[in-house]
Amino acid sequence: MQMYSEADVDTGVLNTRQVTILGYGSQGRAHALNLKDSGFNVVVGLRRNGASWTKAEADGLTVKEPAEAVQGATVIVFLTPDMVQKQLYDTLVADIGQNATLLFAHGFAVHFKLIEARDDLNVVLIAPKGPGDLVRRQYEEGHGVPCLVAVHQDATGDALQLALAYSAGIGGARAGVIETTFAEETETDLFGEQAVLCGGATELIVAGFETLVEAGYQPEVAYYEVMHELKLIVDLLHEGGLKKMFEFISDTAAYGDLVSGPRVVGPQARAAMKAILADIQDGTFARNWIAENAAGMSEFRRMRQQDLDHPIEKVGAELRGRMDWLRD
Repeated sequence: MQMYSEADVDTGVLNTRQVTILGYGSQGRAHALNLKDSGFNVVVGLRRNGASWTKAEADGLTVKEPAEAVQGATVIVFLTPDMVQKQLYDTLVADIGQNATLLFAHGFAVHFKLIEARDDLNVVLIAPKGPGDLVRRQYEEGHGVPCLVAVHQDATGDALQLALAYSAGIGGARAGVIETTFAEETETDLFGEQAVLCGGATELIVAGFETLVEAGYQPEVAYYEVMHELKLIVDLLHEGGLKKMFEFISDTAAYGDLVSGPRVVGPQARAAMKAILADIQDGTFARNWIAENAAGMSEFRRMRQQDLDHPIEKVGAELRGRMDWLRD
């Protein structure tokens, strides 16, 4: 493993050069503000009639239309949704100067060849391992969110140095930047989302809720047990891994973990995980997602609404409404 820290970074390679951020969502806003506060020359590229234009201006940033924003930029950062990036690149490629660096926070569009950059351009990745609000908050508190760095195309010979300077600008080098590849970042990120963090976790929660309610337990009590208290365990795992979790849970909970966990996530679940990973690796998931976007995403919206209509959402909304501290 190769990990870089602030001591390995020369921010001078970007000090006087323009960094253009395309997009002003969670990651876009965090990156732009962190870079600005680090003393970098930041321009945000947005549609003038878009909702984010006024917000970025109010944050004290220079805002221009995308075609103008990329002109003269040393680093151009694509922080728009994955499925928008190809069209955005195709629209702007004529305005991007020679030897510029294209930087991505997720490798999807490059790894699955939606974007095949000009030969004279660097193509790099800086992927913070956390959402944009955390990237911003940690920076403001003097810390940073760990990042992954990868170089897909090094046209100028200093692509890695430019990417690391960018990582320092958003605070990532404070926590460490691990070198990877576009393939590894993309495939592990998609797998984590599908098998564990989003798909696996939400299905496990809903299945647990349904099991308790079908057995005659109150939905509100079931919600507390399988949804509300999950944060307590995740926080322990996040802060200190399995060791800290076992230190803070009861022996009864620990024994239940050890004898029942493998019954839930057993051979069938592991086989499903391997199948999910295979679909990611061979491009099946990417092809299906691209096709769903091209078709208007009606099936995506139907499936999402089905989840949002589940009884656990109604029960959860009512219970969370009584927890004033969640709003704070």
